Parts: sequence; structure tokens; C-alpha cells
Amino acid sequence: MTTQAQAPETTGDTPQERILGMVQAINEALDVAMTIDESVFELGEDIQDPAGGGFKIHKGLSTKFGLDRVRPTPISEQAIMGAAVGAAITGMRPVAEIMLMNFLAVASDQLINHAAKLRYMSGGQTKVPLVVRTTTGAGGGFGAQHSDMLEGQLTHTPGLKVVIPSTPADAKGLLLSSIFDDDPVVFVEMFMLYYTQKGHVPAGDYRVPLGKLRRAREGTDVTLVSWGRQVHDCLGVAQTLEADGISAEVIDLRTLVPLDREGLLNAVAGTKRAVIVHEAVRRGGYGAELASTIAEELFGELAGPVRRVGAAETPVPYARNLEAEYLPHAGRIEQAVRSLF
Repeated sequence: MTTQAQAPETTGDTPQERILGMVQAINEALDVAMTIDESVFELGEDIQDPAGGGFKIHKGLSTKFGLDRVRPTPISEQAIMGAAVGAAITGMRPVAEIMLMNFLAVASDQLINHAAKLRYMSGGQTKVPLVVRTTTGAGGGFGAQHSDMLEGQLTHTPGLKVVIPSTPADAKGLLLSSIFDDDPVVFVEMFMLYYTQKGHVPAGDYRVPLGKLRRAREGTDVTLVSWGRQVHDCLGVAQTLEADGISAEVIDLRTLVPLDREGLLNAVAGTKRAVIVHEAVRRGGYGAELASTIAEELFGELAGPVRRVGAAETPVPYARNLEAEYLPHAGRIEQAVRSLF
């Protein structure tokens, strides 16, 4: 078995950068991981060639690495997760695909009650180097049972790391870091970004450390905090606000667990105003945890209350007009920002 490669000190400012989409970047991360470490393998529904998975993420990988390492499974989330947990605790580095995030509920016992707790219960003796890749997101007309953002449920489970990239470069770099982490990581891909985002992606073994936020835009008057698809919504709103003299900073958390708490608090302390934006339903969402943290640590320094913008408190509608209104769209984000001035 090959030895795990050390993470290179790559900044991204290299001549090997290419323009890739999200699907290509994730595919490349899987290719790199399986090339450098024979303990890495994939399992999931229909991931073998010629299909390469429902979103073509795995295109070409079973041809290159064989079906022993790109393993198609029955349509059984319990089987996928159970096999992945078992493989992880015996020294492999499985990357399990649960095709849609809603289906994590079917395998929640294996993930939440076993994978998340085994290292703690064994006094650190049992590592669980497992990555669970899944995709979700409203806006594609997939209906209520295929579109939920459930990151709040995952962040409430001690022992799980939760990663949500917003750019192709971060998708590749964060996925490689997740695969070579010794704790279970749920890697959430918002499928609307598969079709809308392209960008510079470094070649080779490029990694982005977990637990470090990205400052997507500088600003001095208000900090917009988000992750995944809504980072791009926030960037659009920030540009609109600039015309009226409001300078908005945009923070992309990238990893919800571990949270870059220091980076978040430093950013908000600089602007003294914060708006948290996420696609999940606002009630009980991860934004409430962030708002509480900001209020507790920066009480007396803030120029106004921490605002939260999330989805409407309904299941995701199927009708396109209702689905668009369900989402935390630019109009609601802008309204939240303006309420602080």
C-alpha cells in the first residue's frame, strides 16, 4: 500500500492553473487521491463507466482504476454507509457517495451513531477516515424530497466534520484535505453550482486546509457570512450595495465544522455588522449558532443586531415560481443589509 502523501504548500498561484467546472474539479480530486494512495476507493450507486454517476462526477475513474476501487453498489444507502464505515475503521480511506442529501436520513444510524462516535468511544484508538460526498440544493425543480440543505443536522453531531465548497478550486482542495483527514467528513456539493461555476483550479495534489474561511470580498461596513451557492448571491448583493455607498465584505466559511471562529469574529469586529445567509430553512439553521457566537463574543461592539436570511419554513416547492421565492434570494439579502443602516 502506498504511503499517504503530505499536503503540498500550494497557494494556487501556479502556472498549472486551468479553468475547470465544479464537476471536473471534483473528478480531478478523486483521481489524484486514488493515484497517490491505494487505500482510497469510491463506492456508490451507478458510479462506474460509462455513466460515471448521475452527475458524471466519476467519469473515467472506473476505467482507470478498475471496479475494485470504483465500486458500484445496490440502491441501498444503509449498505453504502455501513460498508464505508467498516472499511474506514480497518485502514482504508473510502469515499462514499450518497447521491442526494435527503437520503442521508436513511443511513443516519451508521453515520451519526457509529462513524461520528467511534474515535471518541475508543479513546482515539479507532480512526474513521471516511468521506461522505453528497449533493443537494433547491432551484433545480427536484422537489421536496431531493432538495433539502440539512447541514444544521450534521453540525449538531459531535465527531462529524462538515464541508461545503462554493468554487471549483475549493471543491478540489477541500475534497483532497477531507479524504486524507482521519475523521469522518460530510462533503456537501450544491448541484446548481455544477452548472454555473467555473474557475482557476491548480493541478496536482492541491489542498485547502479544513477550518479556514475565505474572504471572498473586502468590505468595511457590513459582513455577509455564507457558504456554498449563497456566497455568489452575497457577492452579487455586495456589488449592488456598492452603488449606494455601502461597502460589504463577503465571507465564505467553506467548512462549518471545524469553524474558523477566530476568522469569523475578526471579520465581524471589523465591520460591526453581520448578515448570515444560508439556503437551509432559517429556523434552527446553522446561522442561529453563528449569530449566537457573534452576539456572545462581540456584545457591545456591534452596531446592530445580527441578521439571518434563510429559506422559507416550508418543504422545498416543486413549482418553479414558488421554489424561487422559497430561496434566500438577493432581494431578501439586500433588505436585511439595509435594515442595519
